[in-house]
Amino acid sequence: MKATQKLHDLGQSLWLDNITRDLLTSGTLRRYIDQLSVTGLTSNPTIFDHAIKNSTAYDAAIRKKLKEGKSGEQLFFELALEDITQAADLFRPVWERTNGVDGWVSLEVSPLLAHDTASTLAAAKDLHARTGRPNVFIKIPGTEEGLPAIEEAIFAGVPVNVTLLFSREHYVAAAEAFLRGIERRIDAGLNPDVGSVASIFISRWDGAVMDKVSESLRDRLGIAIAKRSYKAYRLLLDSPRWQRVYNAGARPQRLLWASTGTKDPKASDVLYIKALAAPFTVNTMPEGTLKALADHGEIGQILPSDGGDCEAVLAEFVKAGIDLGALGAQLQDEGAKSFVKSWNELMAVIDSKSAALAKAG
Repeated sequence: MKATQKLHDLGQSLWLDNITRDLLTSGTLRRYIDQLSVTGLTSNPTIFDHAIKNSTAYDAAIRKKLKEGKSGEQLFFELALEDITQAADLFRPVWERTNGVDGWVSLEVSPLLAHDTASTLAAAKDLHARTGRPNVFIKIPGTEEGLPAIEEAIFAGVPVNVTLLFSREHYVAAAEAFLRGIERRIDAGLNPDVGSVASIFISRWDGAVMDKVSESLRDRLGIAIAKRSYKAYRLLLDSPRWQRVYNAGARPQRLLWASTGTKDPKASDVLYIKALAAPFTVNTMPEGTLKALADHGEIGQILPSDGGDCEAVLAEFVKAGIDLGALGAQLQDEGAKSFVKSWNELMAVIDSKSAALAKAG
């Protein structure tokens, strides 16, 4: 039995952190679903930038849209929606079989809106309506300005993948925003079953401190942060407030491990997959990591619900001079900026491809 199936059987969802038109049209994504237990998919501006820049698969669609007078952001979102809806249709049987627990695909609002609450909410509603699919999450960053948009989107019935979370505190704030939206739906007599996941980024922690700590602490910070966050997740799920909304028909917001590709060339390529095995969570992984797990991976011990040794490990980092709160805030800020950078590069690729295709006739 492949490690991917073992992880799935344990109760953790394996999602692919990638989308390209080639992946969809070649049958590769279908094969991952059938053979590697993949039950969902996530995307972001960087993924689409690489997909469009490194492929001719989008050229015909870009030509068609140029003739329709479309360009820039409008043209990109039409391309993205074509990919996302095709992926959503592939995962629809999973979504139906699991009663909406699994089988989701994620599309992100423009990262230029990360610090604009009203525009983020408007974009989330518009994109979700345009997908016409029930199993599409709209990704909204869990920034200070994103949190009110998350609450309002949930209240409006828009399923949300909360992205750019880096710490227990970030996660709890996002979970509270989700919960407020659900409670408001219950008070308004609306169906409280609105899907959501909260995505905590793992590997960037270790990348940020790699040259600042001793060898004995190498590649241990991200996992300790994950364990601390998982403890908070389990406590929230067990709390009377959350259980009241579940009793009213709401569905729990699941914790999702993101940025789980190993950045350290000295470390195992399945480091974060093995360490973060936990039921009722999601691990969204790059294609290379997914293949490595299927090829030679082993799943590790199930994450302890009490956080295990996380506080002792984190205390060692504090002792080594790492300010965890400040670093978490820095990573979220840098993450938002990196998505903006990728977005700007993506728009430049759209413009240059459009110009070249128009010139070629």
